[in-house]
This record gives sequence, C-alpha cells and structure tokens, in this order.
Amino acid sequence: MAGISDRAYSIACGKLASLLGVSLAAARRKVDIRTAQQGQKDLPARLANAEAMLAEFTASGTDHHGLLTAQLGTVGNDDNFMVED
Repeated sequence: MAGISDRAYSIACGKLASLLGVSLAAARRKVDIRTAQQGQKDLPARLANAEAMLAEFTASGTDHHGLLTAQLGTVGNDDNFMVED
C-alpha cells in the first residue's frame, strides 16, 4: 500500500514519531487507528488527528522518548529476559 503523499500529514506524523521515539510507520498507524475509531477515513481527518495527538502529547509534559528508552534498558538488564528462543 502506497503512503499518503500529503506533505503536511507527513510532517505532522514525523513530529509525532520523533516525540514518541517510534518509527514514522508506527506514528502513522497510531493516527490511522484513532481516525478509524472515529469512523473517518479522509486525509483532512487524519491530518487533524495527527495534529491533535501531537498537541496532546506535547501538553502532557511526559518525556515519552525517555520513558521508552528507560523501559528498553530495563528489559535488557532483566535476568529473566530471554534473548534467544
């Protein structure tokens, strides 16, 4: 499936991905899921949701990137964590 080629949507998703510390595809997926839950599918709705999510996560004041990094570091130091199957 080809990605949406709207520049504003890509920029909003990129900022969201950077803020959350996830990939661009994961950020787009989050926006797509929220938009689908609202029963919408069009590009303006996706852009509005991406911008709303960006504002929501920015206003929360939580360092999501740092939180994810700390969680990944904790998992790597856990003695019960299986590296191999």
